[in-house]
Amino acid sequence: MRELLERRPPVSWLEVHSENYFAPGGRAVAELDEVRRHYPLSLHGVGLSLGSVDPLDEEHLRKLKLAVARFEPMLLSEHLCWTSVGGSHFHDLLPLPYTEEALNHVTARIAAAQERLGRRILIENVSSYLEFEYSAMPEWDFLREVAAHSGCGILLDVNNIYVSAVNHGFDARTYVDAIPARDVGEIHLAGHTRRELEQGVILIDSHDQPVADAVWDLYGYALARLGPKPTLIEWDSSLPALEHLLAEAAKAQARLERRDAVAA
Repeated sequence: MRELLERRPPVSWLEVHSENYFAPGGRAVAELDEVRRHYPLSLHGVGLSLGSVDPLDEEHLRKLKLAVARFEPMLLSEHLCWTSVGGSHFHDLLPLPYTEEALNHVTARIAAAQERLGRRILIENVSSYLEFEYSAMPEWDFLREVAAHSGCGILLDVNNIYVSAVNHGFDARTYVDAIPARDVGEIHLAGHTRRELEQGVILIDSHDQPVADAVWDLYGYALARLGPKPTLIEWDSSLPALEHLLAEAAKAQARLERRDAVAA
């Protein structure tokens, strides 16, 4: 953070986890206030648990609304998942069963959250490692219908699509083809970890290394299908030097600019 504020590199915007800035003051909040003076911000939540059967967390929504008012983010997002039940919270983004019942449930909760916050939310697809046997539709149809029925936008995580495609054996491009361009407000890219198990290969959405070549290829396909979208490189652990992060962001920017040139 200190190096970022001292150097102020020419990146277009920055994203932070909303929950890290719920406090009314302190060093982290003061630093983000300073960052906000130089860069547009996006607030990306991980704890609202929109897919849970618990009541919506009104205190969480209250704090999020205060953070939105303070930092005036250009984008606000959450995940299509559940992270808590019965008041217990899990350190993971857990997938939903893709059924009509789950669709109606999560759609109503997203609409209610948007009403309380007074603005549209982008909802992100999560990576997954197991599937529910009784899902009645593919994930991409579920995500598309969530946006159509709740009025939310979509934060399309291209790395998550690729990770889940390898883990579950579907075509990642089929997923991208199913998502309406008008609904996509942001794209995420990230690194993943490959693990060899007795049952076969599994990919873990680890956010701790560079974006894989296959994900860059899928990103190019997504840009061709959806058009240029604000794109973020997620890197949450085993952080390298700032210069390395800027180089990853520059790769995405170069692809965006090439897509702009083609569109023109």
